[in-house]
Amino acid sequence: MITTSEHIKSILSRLPELPGVYQHLDKDGVVIYVGKAKNLKRRVGSYFQKEQSWNKTRQLVKNIADIKYVVVENEQDAFLLENNLIKQYQPHYNILLKDGKSYPSICITREQYPRIFKTRKIIRSIGDYYGPYSYGNTVDLVLELIHKLYPIRTCNMPMNKEGIDRGKYRVCLKYHLKLCSGVCAGCVRDEEYQSYIEGAKKIIRGDARLLCGQLMEQMEKEATALHFEKAQELKEKLELIEKFCSKTVISNTHIGQMDIFGYDEQDQNVYIAMLHIQNGSIVQGQTIEYKKQLDEPREEVLALGMMELRERLGSKAKEVIVPFIPDEYDENLHINLAVSGDKKKLLDLAMQNVCQYKQDRLKQSDKLNPEQRAMRVLSGLQSLIKLQKIPMFIDSFDNSSIQGTDAVAGCVVFKKAKPNKSDYKRFRIKTVVGQDDYASMREIVRRRYQDIIDEQGTFPDLIIADGGIGQVHAIREVIEQQLQLDIPVVGLKKDNKHRTNTLVFGDPIQEVSLKVTDEVFHLLVQIQDEVHRFAISYHKKSRSKSQIESELDDIQGVGHITKQKLLSAFKSVPRLRTATKEELIKIAGKHYGSVVYDYFNTNLSR
Repeated sequence: MITTSEHIKSILSRLPELPGVYQHLDKDGVVIYVGKAKNLKRRVGSYFQKEQSWNKTRQLVKNIADIKYVVVENEQDAFLLENNLIKQYQPHYNILLKDGKSYPSICITREQYPRIFKTRKIIRSIGDYYGPYSYGNTVDLVLELIHKLYPIRTCNMPMNKEGIDRGKYRVCLKYHLKLCSGVCAGCVRDEEYQSYIEGAKKIIRGDARLLCGQLMEQMEKEATALHFEKAQELKEKLELIEKFCSKTVISNTHIGQMDIFGYDEQDQNVYIAMLHIQNGSIVQGQTIEYKKQLDEPREEVLALGMMELRERLGSKAKEVIVPFIPDEYDENLHINLAVSGDKKKLLDLAMQNVCQYKQDRLKQSDKLNPEQRAMRVLSGLQSLIKLQKIPMFIDSFDNSSIQGTDAVAGCVVFKKAKPNKSDYKRFRIKTVVGQDDYASMREIVRRRYQDIIDEQGTFPDLIIADGGIGQVHAIREVIEQQLQLDIPVVGLKKDNKHRTNTLVFGDPIQEVSLKVTDEVFHLLVQIQDEVHRFAISYHKKSRSKSQIESELDDIQGVGHITKQKLLSAFKSVPRLRTATKEELIKIAGKHYGSVVYDYFNTNLSR
């Protein structure tokens, strides 16, 4: 039986370092606290890493029995979702929003000559709404930008074309201050005024890249004409637009009420996530897991998951966004695949949540059964390079030398995806003169597997070379042509920044790109790093030993034991060289100490 403490530790170890909203639940499954975070792992972990100074926080931590979370795109989305969840659950430890105050939105009216303004009330019959925004100054900034770029009217006077033609309206002070186009007096064409509104919509939606390009061109023209003040004004506008373009995913209340579904699977396990949207904001989110019994098609499983999640969350939304069309669904639902725009961003967010949930479950499963993860990774490697069997036993080779001197090599052994250090082998290159990595590789591979042949040992299921096509050919020449063995060989190829990014294998040679997020990639890099470390450490040791031996072996009459005593006491040859005669005699005795002293001091140029 897993204790609450173990359960919490397991969740904390799997939390992503992403923005999101978390919920603390008590032993009865009641939400007792809702919070937001830039980094979920760091923020949630902070509750349990130190003694809390506030008594209320200590009480909260004592009552936490479970943790749930939803990954979002950025801080603003986290702010909005946190607000919605607090209103929904009214958790005991949260500051409650008793006044029910809502966040501001931007309204574009449906009048003949639309207005644009900030509001906290949503009245659908009046106009189209964009938001809500978690920070009021964001709305003010956007409206200020819009009114600087476009002289849109701000008065609330009912206005129509007939009244304008009759001269019913008169311009106000803002027209004279060039803050309004004077549409009420016919000072601007209808088409031009509508273009202002369309430009404003682009800014609000964050789709303002084209506008940025236009402003950049205007700014460069003004600067070329030495109109620096105008160029600076355009630059400030450009910066404002670019800053706003990094907006929240949830951008407008046109989205209304809908359900977004993400889907992923691993072997027989299926994961389905649902985000429930109301008025453009995420208000609920949940992920469930299924176990396939009869290899059911994904369309059938998605349909089942949609029905289950909508029932759990009590959703009555008529529009549903999915990654693919489910098998059967309520004919009253409007199914949308969402290939672009805000709905596509929401679908991507649902997919991100379901992928994160899958990773969490796999991590949890791996901790309970490490061999399961090893088999999954090795099966992935088998599939990637088309092996006949799972590579349970892997050898990997690497050379190390400095311009051909003190050339050595190492072979590391991985069994069941773990290093088996007792089987590691070191090789001093014997037959190769100078710098020839391919010849060195052929020598050590031949020696390694000739020894196994002679001892009637077990051969590996796979050989990995820390190198590209050339190393693979060198190994295969020995394995296939000289030793008549059948062992698959792959190489790890690096890019121009010396980062491993490609696996080479097969006959003829094939190349496959490696994804840095893939478990197979992490295993291969672990093997590569280990064989490189092993070969380098042996080379350093060999080089250091050869340097010491070349110095002390020239001293006639001093034996190995005396040399070891001296090196143990003085640590290095340079210290021996500068030692006094008395210091040397104290360690090596009067005779040998005098011999060593005379050797180093007879010729001071040594």
